[in-house]
Amino acid sequence: MAARKTTKTYGQKPSQRAALVSRSPKTKANKLAIATVVLERLKAEYPDAHCELDYRNPFELLCATILSAQCTDVRVNMVTPVLFARYPNAESLSVARQEDVEEIVRTTGFFRAKAKSLIGMGTMLVDRFGGEVPRTVAELVPLPGVGRKTANVVLGNAFGINEGIVVDTHVQRLARRLGLTREADPIGIEQALMPLFPRDDWALLSHLLIWHGRRRCFARKPDCGACVLAEACPSWEE
Repeated sequence: MAARKTTKTYGQKPSQRAALVSRSPKTKANKLAIATVVLERLKAEYPDAHCELDYRNPFELLCATILSAQCTDVRVNMVTPVLFARYPNAESLSVARQEDVEEIVRTTGFFRAKAKSLIGMGTMLVDRFGGEVPRTVAELVPLPGVGRKTANVVLGNAFGINEGIVVDTHVQRLARRLGLTREADPIGIEQALMPLFPRDDWALLSHLLIWHGRRRCFARKPDCGACVLAEACPSWEE
């Protein structure tokens, strides 16, 4: 039987590093208890948690998020000032030359595919939405280079709409280590996390988990000894 396709764009692959823990909680009540601790303690630990991509409007965030696939936010932030100065809106990007965009985004990796997606995205915004970024997942996902993760990033951060939870590699890893889900693919993880956390906190939750994954719960050697979630985490290594 063919594997179920769960992603549409770059960077949404099943987690390969976060193995299931042997003491993973089995009941929803236990998972809710862990989720409550996670949200409370990470809010206290990272009161300034936010999207680390630089942007000034929904269009810029959409471009930056497309570029962030398989690339660090730091690198994207080095590239986007030039991109936005040259192409400040969907109209200008829609008529850009492929080779010109490729040259600007080259250092972000997969630059040919990303340049094609950016130009295609700009064209579709102009043709279908008058150059404006739409405000629903259903309208965002058909855009070139955009999947559910990117749509959630834009909706949650540019518009304050909590339609879903952004599941990147850090969220995948932490969700499984914390025993909040046994799912391996981003869509399954998102569906497992949404009932465990208040909807108003969905966008913030992603930032909190990403910040914790970058600063404490590392992929290869998590710093459990200094982790504020250690006592609630079934993966805690004493």
